[in-house]
Amino acid sequence: MRTFLRENSLSLFFGTILILALAGQAIAGLAEINQQQLTSGLHPVTLGDYLLSSDFAVDVAENWQSEFLQFLLYIYATVWLYQRGSSESKELGKSGPESDQDQQVGRYATDRSPAWARAGGWRLGLYSRSLTLVMGTIFLLSWLAQSVAGRAAYNAQQLSEYEDPESWLGYVSSADFWSRTLQNWQSEFLAVAAMAVFAIFLRHRGSPESKPVGAPHDSTGVEG
Repeated sequence: MRTFLRENSLSLFFGTILILALAGQAIAGLAEINQQQLTSGLHPVTLGDYLLSSDFAVDVAENWQSEFLQFLLYIYATVWLYQRGSSESKELGKSGPESDQDQQVGRYATDRSPAWARAGGWRLGLYSRSLTLVMGTIFLLSWLAQSVAGRAAYNAQQLSEYEDPESWLGYVSSADFWSRTLQNWQSEFLAVAAMAVFAIFLRHRGSPESKPVGAPHDSTGVEG
C-alpha cells in the first residue's frame, strides 16, 4: 500500500483536492442560490437538488472544458512550436512528430513498449495520437454539457422574468454563452503563456517542469 501511495501520489493528491474543491464549490454555490431564493421570496433548495441543478452543472462544465482545451492545444502546439530557453518547449530544431527511432515505435520499439507502439498501420497511428484524441473528446463533451446546462439555467432565468426561452442554437450563439466561455479560455491561455515564459528565467529545484537551477537561461527543452 505504501508503494502504491508513493508511486501514485501526484494523481492522488490532485484527485483529492479536486474532490475538496468540488465540495467547497457545492457548499458555496448552495449558499449563494439559497440567498437568491430567499430574496425572491422562494423556498431554499437542498444540497441534493442543487447538485442536480443546471446552475451547478454549467459552473463545473464550463471550467472543465476550458482546462481540457488548454491541454489539447498545448500538447499539439508543442509538437511544432518553440519557446527558446523554456523547459516547456522541445529542443530547437526538433519540431514535428519525430522519427520512429526517436519515438521508439515499430521496429524500434522495445520489449516493454505498449503493444500498439509495436504494431503498424491504423493501430500505431491511433495510439500515436491517443492523448490529444482523448483530451479533445473530453473537451467536446464538456463543452456540450456546458451548452445544455447553460441553456437550462438561462431559460429558467428567462421564464422567471416572463421572457421567451431560447433554443439550443440560439443560446450557443448568444452573448451570455460566449461571455462565460471566453472568460475561462483567456485565463487558461494566459496561464500557459506565463508558464512557458517564466520557465526561461525562473527555477524550482527538483521539478521536471523547471530547468536545473544552474542551467543557462537560453537552454531549451531541458528538465530539472
